[in-house]
Amino acid sequence: MAKKAPRRTAQRILEVSLELFNRFGEPNVSTTLISSELGISPGNLYYHYPAKDELINALFDRYEQALNELLPASNGVRDVEDAWFFLHTLFELVWQYRFLYRDLNDLLSKNRRLETHCQTILKNKTHAIKAMLDNMRQAGNMQIDSRELDTTATSMVVVVTYWLSFEYVRDPRNALEPAHIQTSLLRGAHHALSLLAPYLLPEQRTHLLHLVDAYTTAS
Repeated sequence: MAKKAPRRTAQRILEVSLELFNRFGEPNVSTTLISSELGISPGNLYYHYPAKDELINALFDRYEQALNELLPASNGVRDVEDAWFFLHTLFELVWQYRFLYRDLNDLLSKNRRLETHCQTILKNKTHAIKAMLDNMRQAGNMQIDSRELDTTATSMVVVVTYWLSFEYVRDPRNALEPAHIQTSLLRGAHHALSLLAPYLLPEQRTHLLHLVDAYTTAS
């Protein structure tokens, strides 16, 4: 049993760090605050994570793994309802690790590892969404020129990547609070999918509007 204690402590450190980073923003959370919140000594925290960057990298690794498991689901998207579910799930993952997006530029300027990995993530997201659009086109649910796939996919990735920053600027006091999660996710998924509206067949466009109405009413 004693051998499992360090792993449990390391797990708790990551969980509490993620909660604090998400709540206050990574630049505003010190390792002293993390150890105090955990009720452990700073030395105990440093034993597991000798630097704050190691905490950030460990959390980023978790996010990257979850994202890499999610993105292949884009291959199964055939219509608007599939696309809505996929994008909503993607936004939920972004929300779970929202400190990465809230403080993205600051983190990248200080962490070379995150800088290179985030570039790969952008490429993977774009590839996945491009595949999603192509699948919807082949299923006969949208009409889009192959030359427009890259631009549209990139625009959708921009929305996914910077949506929480937009929400934060729009309402700094409330945007990133847990009580507002569902509304933020719905708005993000809606705006990302709205980029497809000009290419959707009429029945698919109508279904998108019905989905938005249904989810907005539910929230």
